[in-house]
Amino acid sequence: MSALSDQLLVVAIMSYVAAMVCHAAEYAFGNQSHIGRAASRPARELVAVGGGSTAVLDEVVEEVDEAPPPRRDRAAIAGMAAVVVTAIAALVHLGTLVTRGIAAERMPWGNMYEFVLSVTFVGTAAWLVVLSRRPAIRHLGLFVATAMVLLLGIAGMVLYTEVAPLVPALKSTWFIVHVMAAVLSSGIFLLGFVPAAMFLIRSGYDRGKRAFPYSLGRRVPEAAALDRLTFRLHAFAFPIWTFGALIAGPIWAEAAWGRYWGWDPKEVWAFISWIVYAGYLHARATPSVKRTTATWIAVIGWLTMLMNLFGVNIFFTGLHSYGGL
Repeated sequence: MSALSDQLLVVAIMSYVAAMVCHAAEYAFGNQSHIGRAASRPARELVAVGGGSTAVLDEVVEEVDEAPPPRRDRAAIAGMAAVVVTAIAALVHLGTLVTRGIAAERMPWGNMYEFVLSVTFVGTAAWLVVLSRRPAIRHLGLFVATAMVLLLGIAGMVLYTEVAPLVPALKSTWFIVHVMAAVLSSGIFLLGFVPAAMFLIRSGYDRGKRAFPYSLGRRVPEAAALDRLTFRLHAFAFPIWTFGALIAGPIWAEAAWGRYWGWDPKEVWAFISWIVYAGYLHARATPSVKRTTATWIAVIGWLTMLMNLFGVNIFFTGLHSYGGL
């Protein structure tokens, strides 16, 4: 099963690469996204002209009559193919986790390699759910697929470890509760980082900036839509992170080590991430704070999550050093 899991990981990465290529084709050759334009377009009122005639209504009807019928161009087909391939990649990704868990006879969350596999799967699954509800944001799939390829590539080439039993400190019911909360919230924070970064790029593009990376903002959804998506994803993930990092974690620590909090490097950075994301949600809900300022806080939050995942396990030694490297 362990060998099968390794092979499925390769298939999953190649599937994400294929999805990325399809999304890139739609992104490069498709029409500019129109998400949010209907909502931002001012409503047209009927104005009586002359003897009560409705000139504006006639104009609207004329525009509708002259509008060409919608058609599916090749770029749109590439975009739909990208979604299908992403769904296939997610299934293969899930197979990678399931076979790894069967081989280890435990939940596949015992080291950095397995944790990254789980977080990226949650990110992909959350993306497919969001996309099913908001198909107009499909252009973001290019950046979601790119993130999955990079993280899974790092997991397979740098973080990979052979299947092994859990260390004694992890053999607890709280292992499932605490780590599951961390996996779910981290995966959604990962997905939330994508619209946050693209909001900053799109906002710069709307202000007239055309140098890279602002040139990428031409075909992504409107800034207002990206801002709303960023907020909703973070607002959903934050309570889960709070439970996993600041409630379930200390309870488990008291049972395993005899103290609720010991300022271990992992605990410190989990708390830093919590503070930053709380700051983002507070800033986002404060009218006097610019949306770009609030979104930068969300981006910094994801950087602290990366430090918590990679930096703590690689550069520090503590009770949470279960990276397996």
